[in-house]
Amino acid sequence: MNFAHRMDQFGEGVFSRLAAVKQQKLAAGVEVIDLSVGAPNIAPPKAVMETIAQEAMKPANYLYALHDRDALLETVAEWYSTRYGVTLDPKTEICSLMGSQEGLAHISLSIVDEGDVVLVPDPCYPVFQDGPRIAGADVHYMPMKKENDYLIQFDEIPEDVARRARFMIVSYPNNPTTVLAPDSWYEELIAFAKKYDIIVLHDNAYSELVFDGRTGGSFLAYPGAKDVGVEFNSLSKTYGMAGARVGFCVGNAEVVSHLKTLKSNMDYGMFLPVQMAAITALKSPRSVAESTCAAYEERRDVLCQSFAEAGWHIDRPQSTMFVWAPIAPGYTESERFVFDLLEKSGVMVTPGSAFGPSGEGYVRMALVQDPDVLRRAAERIKASGLFA
Repeated sequence: MNFAHRMDQFGEGVFSRLAAVKQQKLAAGVEVIDLSVGAPNIAPPKAVMETIAQEAMKPANYLYALHDRDALLETVAEWYSTRYGVTLDPKTEICSLMGSQEGLAHISLSIVDEGDVVLVPDPCYPVFQDGPRIAGADVHYMPMKKENDYLIQFDEIPEDVARRARFMIVSYPNNPTTVLAPDSWYEELIAFAKKYDIIVLHDNAYSELVFDGRTGGSFLAYPGAKDVGVEFNSLSKTYGMAGARVGFCVGNAEVVSHLKTLKSNMDYGMFLPVQMAAITALKSPRSVAESTCAAYEERRDVLCQSFAEAGWHIDRPQSTMFVWAPIAPGYTESERFVFDLLEKSGVMVTPGSAFGPSGEGYVRMALVQDPDVLRRAAERIKASGLFA
């Protein structure tokens, strides 16, 4: 059998190998504390689960959805207006996604042709680079360095690359580095995009998980943003609906229209009970999102303090449900450190190299375990001697 050459870029990843080692340990009766994958363990509000259950009992809801219900689009527009002060046209500026990952994987197909350039942050959520590669684009990395507070430096992007770029992906609050971007950075972003006629895609999946009294916002709230781009948002983390796969692309009507056209040739719309549950989630009291944020902030505090006591000193994340941490002294490769950590402590994290070249030297941990489990992980790390 012969297969597409594009698949040569997507060999077995480190996640698969980590999962295999995890299964071996579990089979041997060894407990593994898994901090590698950002799979939330905070359930949706009861009203959301009840909505899915009730709507799933209606036979009519098993027909093809074909498109987003008006009520869903109007609710998203209302949520954006209330939460961010951003006005959206429900008919032309909002498109649902089967989770942000699906949209990020496919949107390149509606914008770029083979050989076009896409600007991608480094380190980044892997699908940021995988989506453009599926479409045959050339990926140009925009390094995010600690000395620059992990902010992309637009003056470091070569002029010839900027002129060839069709679109760029950015994301703050940032996964994996956990930082926020100031207003001035967004103003520079919009000016840069206008200068070089580049479409901007801003992934805003973590705007509700912002700590220490800070407040998350929307790229679209800045003057001129809607002229140059769109924003992706998600109900996975904020409302615990990761498995339901609910996300949205909102903003520039032309970009949204092209994505809608592409998706109309790829799927038959979001399952109707899930659409109704999304409406319930977005209409839920503000306290729901605040409670979820507080839970992740508590986990962050417990992890950073207990790990420091174990010898692993980590900068406190400003946001998201992740921790970005340097590897242990004596190591030069994050992947080797991750497998040694798993072997010696039973704690599983993700190597920074999985997020791009600039991720080397770091690991990402997901705050998906309760505080007592995080403290137990710290005890095991201390006993491992890796940070002695």
